[in-house]
Amino acid sequence: MDEHFLYNERLGIPIPSFTGDWEQFSGQTQQVILFQWEKIRGKIPDRIAELEEKINIKQAQLSDEGNFIRSCELNSEIAELASIINDLWLWYRTNQDVSGKMHQ
Repeated sequence: MDEHFLYNERLGIPIPSFTGDWEQFSGQTQQVILFQWEKIRGKIPDRIAELEEKINIKQAQLSDEGNFIRSCELNSEIAELASIINDLWLWYRTNQDVSGKMHQ
């Protein structure tokens, strides 16, 4: 079922990647895809925790940084990590509806 997911380097997880409509898949294939997605989705909070730890480290560095250029770089890195976390939460929450189909 890996052909239905592509690893997203930025997010650090595989995300769904379909070339056609959901309805084109057999019921059994849909169930397998949903099960795989549920396993991936379950790892999203751990991935978010990893990124939050990186943010905390960078914020600590920022509080000790006297170099303006480096402070700007750290702020940019923190903003990018926060953006990734936001996108991960969107994937996690948006697909709750899809994951709910697995239990119907």
